Amino acid sequence: MKKVLIIEDEKDLAELLAFNLEKEGYAATCVHDGKQGLERAGADLPDLILLDLMLPGLLGTEVCKALRKDPRTTRIPIIMITAKGDEIDRVVGFEVGADDYIVKPFSMREVALRVKAVMRRTEPDAQAPLPELFSVGDIVIDKQRHTVTSAGFDIELTSTEFKLLLHLAENKGRVHSREQLLQRVWGYNNAGDTRTVDTHVTRLRGKLGLPGDIIKTVRGFGYKFEE
Repeated sequence: MKKVLIIEDEKDLAELLAFNLEKEGYAATCVHDGKQGLERAGADLPDLILLDLMLPGLLGTEVCKALRKDPRTTRIPIIMITAKGDEIDRVVGFEVGADDYIVKPFSMREVALRVKAVMRRTEPDAQAPLPELFSVGDIVIDKQRHTVTSAGFDIELTSTEFKLLLHLAENKGRVHSREQLLQRVWGYNNAGDTRTVDTHVTRLRGKLGLPGDIIKTVRGFGYKFEE
């Protein structure tokens, strides 16, 4: 059973999150203070942490920084939960090491889906490097030469399009939110405009032709590579 640590000062919300995650098959623990949450994370080593941004004792950003510096907790996936929805807050969250970001108010279903997606994306096998030359469906990617063929035809891609295709292919089957793709592919240079992701995905599909249908839209969330 996967363990989730919830660090949230709103006790009613923390308990509601725990209740719903337990229904999904997770073992959930609640802590309502930043310092206590940091200590509990080091002691329990959960599989994922739901971390509020505004916490008593120690802000969520500081907790996140500390978790990333500690060798015991550096690889634990972190989803930030906060009432702050400004783009700069999301950027800061990702800069200090968060894997995903959910803005209040949110649905419990959304939380469950994001928890599942982040856990899958951060599993050890998700990080295993693929060969320099590999294929997914009718698409062949040469990582060293930065070339792509689709259904046997050479495809001209921009650097960003190639990075987007490579990231999706290397994480085949895993769902990525638009915000995650902005972080991983763009480095948040285009922070605040998730339409950038949609535009690039549309162009990438068009260049790949029929094999481009392997890039699936996950309605209300983002994209994934699926044969």
